[in-house]
Amino acid sequence: MGLAGLRIVLVEPAGPINIGAIARVMKNFGLYNLVLVNPQCDPLSTEALMMAVHGQEIIESAVIVATLPEALHGCVRAIATTGRVRSLETPLENPRTALPWLLEEPEKPAALIFGREDRGLSNEELNYAQRFVAIPTSPDYVALNLATAVAICCYELSQSAQQPKTQTIAQPEAPLDIVEGYYQQLESLLLKIGYIYPHTAASRMGKFRQLYNRAHLKTGEVAMLRGILQQVEWALKNQRDGENL
Repeated sequence: MGLAGLRIVLVEPAGPINIGAIARVMKNFGLYNLVLVNPQCDPLSTEALMMAVHGQEIIESAVIVATLPEALHGCVRAIATTGRVRSLETPLENPRTALPWLLEEPEKPAALIFGREDRGLSNEELNYAQRFVAIPTSPDYVALNLATAVAICCYELSQSAQQPKTQTIAQPEAPLDIVEGYYQQLESLLLKIGYIYPHTAASRMGKFRQLYNRAHLKTGEVAMLRGILQQVEWALKNQRDGENL
C-alpha cells in the first residue's frame, strides 16, 4: 500500500480550484487516495477538473464521506495538520520529522488530514489524530493556501518514501475505528457513573483521547481495556440487582 495508498483527507473543502490543484500535486508525488469529508463544493466541477490537469482520475476516484471517522475507517495511523497554537499536550511537529511515521507500516492504511480553507480543523476533529504537524512559515504571513500545504506535505512524504527503510519488528497498532469503539464505551460508562456529565463530556473525553493517542495502543491492549470496562459494567449491574432484592 505505502505512499500510493496513503489517504489524503480533506475536511469540508470549499474551493473546487483547491481540490483540482491538490489532485494534480498528489499525482506529481505518487499519491492517489483522496478522501473528501462533506465537501462544500462539487469536486467534479469544470473548475476542479481543469485545475487537476493530468490528475483528473484522482478526483474521479475520490471517496466522499459524511464524517471524519468514516474517512479514517480502517486506518492505523493518522496525522492532522494545523496552523494554530494548540492548547493540547501533544506537541506540534515539523512535517519532515513527523510524516515518515505514516509510512513505517506500508501494508497498513494511514491518513494525513487537512482542515477547511478558512478555519482548519476543530478541536474535536483534531482529537481523531495521534500526531499533529504545522508547516513552519514566516511570522510576517503565516497563513498557507490549502493546496500549498498539501503540496509541501506530499513532497515530504515522497522524499521519505525514497529513503531506505530499516526493518523493525513491532506489534501493529490498533485500527483507529477499533480505538474509537473503546472511546465510545468509555464515555458511556463515565457518564453512567457520574465521572463526566453531558455538558462537559466532549472536553473531558478530549483529554482521554489525547492520553491514549499518545500511547499508540495495540489491538490487544484495546481489547484488554474494553474487557476492564465490561467487567466494571457487570459489577455495577450486579450491585444494583443485589440492592433491589
